[in-house]
Amino acid sequence: MTSMPEPQEPAVYAPFAYLAAPDAALYRRTMQTFLAAKQRFAVHLRPEDVYAALPPDERPAGLETVVKKLDSLVGWGNLRADPDTARVTAVEDFYRKRFVYQLTRAGEAAEEALGTYDEALGRRGALQAVALQDIVTQLRALLVLAAEDDPDPAKTFLTLDTLSSRFADLADNARAFMGSLQRTIDLYDVEEEAFLAYKDRLIQYLDRFIHDLITLGARIAQLIAELEDRQVIGPLLRVAGAREALDAAPEDAEAAEREACDRWRERWAGLSAWFVGRDGRESQARLLRGRALGAIPQLLAVVRSLNERRAGRSDRSADFRTLARWFAEAPDDDARHRLWRTAFGLSSARHLTVDADSLAARTAHPVPAATPWADAEPLRISPQLRRTGSYERRGRPRKVEDRSEARRYLAEIAAKQAAETAAARARLATDGPVRLSALGGLDPLAFGLFLQLLGDALATWRPGMTHTTATSNDGSMEIRLRALDDGTTAELVTPGGTFRGPDHVVEITDLTETGRSEGDGSR
Repeated sequence: MTSMPEPQEPAVYAPFAYLAAPDAALYRRTMQTFLAAKQRFAVHLRPEDVYAALPPDERPAGLETVVKKLDSLVGWGNLRADPDTARVTAVEDFYRKRFVYQLTRAGEAAEEALGTYDEALGRRGALQAVALQDIVTQLRALLVLAAEDDPDPAKTFLTLDTLSSRFADLADNARAFMGSLQRTIDLYDVEEEAFLAYKDRLIQYLDRFIHDLITLGARIAQLIAELEDRQVIGPLLRVAGAREALDAAPEDAEAAEREACDRWRERWAGLSAWFVGRDGRESQARLLRGRALGAIPQLLAVVRSLNERRAGRSDRSADFRTLARWFAEAPDDDARHRLWRTAFGLSSARHLTVDADSLAARTAHPVPAATPWADAEPLRISPQLRRTGSYERRGRPRKVEDRSEARRYLAEIAAKQAAETAAARARLATDGPVRLSALGGLDPLAFGLFLQLLGDALATWRPGMTHTTATSNDGSMEIRLRALDDGTTAELVTPGGTFRGPDHVVEITDLTETGRSEGDGSR
């Protein structure tokens, strides 16, 4: 009885060698067949079993091809071959090459790694509103545990573990979704008909998630701030770290507990930074909301571009595709060269400059365009150009253009804009704290400046805050905003419409006037 020789010890990455071999797709399908059989608790497979399990459209013509592929996989260390003695019924069968095959540990690890790669590569992701609700639930559970004198370690660990898992899923899916959404917007992997049918559902989906992110995101930020302000999250993280390090060896228990606590603090810091902005940085939830909001007009712009393309308007990408098809259909290289010159208007350079003398010489002695450079009249370059790298034309120099009128005009515009901005600052400045509703009618410039100040103030507003102070980007204005609890509504009438919102106490200071008056007083 002959047996297959034991393969040599494969290299570290030899189980991946079939990816670069011919018929890589058949090798991959064969490995997936073994992996599926292992999940059904089938240990060994015969070549006939592998052949029958292959899809009909990918199945080779004969069984011998599958046997060769299996032997190659054995050589790379993906499979192990054992003599098949179960079907031996005669002495002659002992001399035939019969083997059963099973996955090796290296082959199984390689195939699982490739499966993970395929899953990550094809993952589109999803914006999970359910994950936001689960995070709210787990944060509330942490508040309940923090209220206990001696929180249960198992409950604390499970709550934090579930919170971390749901947050990781939310962040990963959001990142994958925004990446796939950008590919969809760029029309890299979508057909026009599919995109037009998909865009309505996508816009509704984005709108619903943005609404949930605004409402639930604010609630999550409030719960995180409550846990941190009450200084109860630190002890809970230490309890979870101690619970995680229970299985460590006695001599490593202290280091394991310290490392576990550090990991939990990093996870909490990531969760907090995702929902709460700090140190002038916007939270990731706010950035995600901005990306999602910005995706909607981009989607509509793509729809508009598709409609214009259907209406027959000029489209550069369609023109280049048509030109590429013409190049492919050209009968020979001469036709392709003519098409190139016609489409792009590019020709070979035959001179550096053309003057009256050169035109006269060319008229007297014409040179065909097909004349080789070696046979044509040599190009004569000025010694001045060869020596200094620049060529000075003879004749009067160009007159220096007088730009004083343009500079004066630009200075007038700048002065006018500065005066209008100063007037708007003076219009907005208050003598002290006043109600927002008392600002009265605002002209467009003053109202635009007011909206910028209000946006800067609200950007620093955190859940639970009742007042805030912010400065404009150029440092010329300061706004102090304090919330009211009487439920009143403020209305500001502008030429563009009426601005309505909850009434606040506001104080706006023109810092340029304050600095000027302080400087005058010091003198």
